Amino acid sequence: MNLEQNPSGPATAPDGELLTRAEASEYLKKFGIRMKPATLARLWSTGGDGPPCRHIRGKPFYPRDVLRAWAESQDTGLRSSSRDRGSRGRSG
Repeated sequence: MNLEQNPSGPATAPDGELLTRAEASEYLKKFGIRMKPATLARLWSTGGDGPPCRHIRGKPFYPRDVLRAWAESQDTGLRSSSRDRGSRGRSG
């Protein structure tokens, strides 16, 4: 974990900090995304729609800023029904 000393207060985590799968799983909860570390591993290994990660010496790490951007991209906003997805409408 990378911590920078802030002269006016406690140490803060820089935005590019690399998180382990367990840390990434916890961090995603802040965005309402609940994924176990095993799910993150499966999404990566199957080429699924999971967050991108880096491998250092064979171990996966998730940059905090990339993880945040991915989590924010998962939010579809409020919808009242499945019809709100777009206009596939049938004429009738």
